[in-house]
Amino acid sequence: MNGLLNIDKPQWQTSRAVVDTVNRMLRELGFTRGTLPKVGHAGTLDPLATGVLVLGVGDATRLIELVQSRPKEYRGSFLFGCRSDTDDVTGQVVAGDTARAATIQREELDAALVPFRGRIEQVPPAFSAVHVGGQRAYKLARRGEEVELQARTVEVHRLEVVRFEPPELTLDIECGSGTYIRSIGRDLGERLGCGAVMSALCRTRIGPFELSQTIPLDQLTADSLAARLQPCSVATAHLPAYVCDAEETNKLSHGLGIVPRESSWLRRSELHPESFALVDAAGTLLAMGGWDRHVPALRPRVNFIGVQ
Repeated sequence: MNGLLNIDKPQWQTSRAVVDTVNRMLRELGFTRGTLPKVGHAGTLDPLATGVLVLGVGDATRLIELVQSRPKEYRGSFLFGCRSDTDDVTGQVVAGDTARAATIQREELDAALVPFRGRIEQVPPAFSAVHVGGQRAYKLARRGEEVELQARTVEVHRLEVVRFEPPELTLDIECGSGTYIRSIGRDLGERLGCGAVMSALCRTRIGPFELSQTIPLDQLTADSLAARLQPCSVATAHLPAYVCDAEETNKLSHGLGIVPRESSWLRRSELHPESFALVDAAGTLLAMGGWDRHVPALRPRVNFIGVQ
């Protein structure tokens, strides 16, 4: 039971609750505490948010960090003229400059959005999973403690207006890992002088996993779980790939490096990336590997031989 699930997370459920639901299904299938496959999620979604939540089951949990690092796309809605301690409508919302919010012109909005594209400095919300002194920021904030977070560099690849009817705004956002959509809304509201909170959020893509291909959680059952799993190779489709023969596969299974044959590259990069996908002739992921720094060989770093 190894693979990836592309779940459409329901609103008001935590990402952890979705993991717990899949764990219950695995127990229904007869897995016990000692045999229960690991289940984890890539990229936490707040309870308010819906959309793409990728789960790794079994050995596919070792790909979660890779999936989480991929570019993400969101559709977010915001309400100008108010502020919140959580930077969204789930917190303690207070009025901002409602008169200003109702009179924002499209030209002003377009100009205000310019600094939010590209590499930007962003302070995460106080109610976030960022670690502060070894604790999650949201736990400190819930206790009423003052949370002081440092700005971090994030990348916004695309930021487009979908709908603007003051005081409401909907944006399509493509961004790198670590970007907080709530912070974009908060900072945009301050830049326009009226405040803003996020009112809705849907993640529409993370790497190759798209909203149109998600499984509604209420349609996933224990009986259909195995059939819904996507192979581990889906998560590595963007990486340079090398096709291993039987002898090379045997070496990988023992953790040994292989000297690549030029004719066996399926996807080759002129650059020298840190990771490669090592696959068999059928495209099954055998291992994630990288160049050995001491000899010109590919060495497995995360081995999947025998798990699919």
